[in-house]
Amino acid sequence: MSETDLAAYRLTPDLVRSWLVERVADYLRCPAEEIDADAPLTEYGLDSVYAFALCGDIEETLGLTVEPTLLWEADSLAAVAAELVALAGK
Repeated sequence: MSETDLAAYRLTPDLVRSWLVERVADYLRCPAEEIDADAPLTEYGLDSVYAFALCGDIEETLGLTVEPTLLWEADSLAAVAAELVALAGK
């Protein structure tokens, strides 16, 4: 799903979760099928540089400003997706 496609839809947890999985898979250079949205983010070895980059992608694609700490506090991509949908609804 392209970033422009995502902006055209009402944000749902499933839609945002799929987008996040694709972003992480792209960063890790692996198939999206290898990313478990419910697994702790620490399992993927994502560093602070990537956290800042992903926050930039979130801001650019979803129009939401988030702190990189959200990625560590939310623990999993599914939890991050739920948090982003909640923020978008405010």
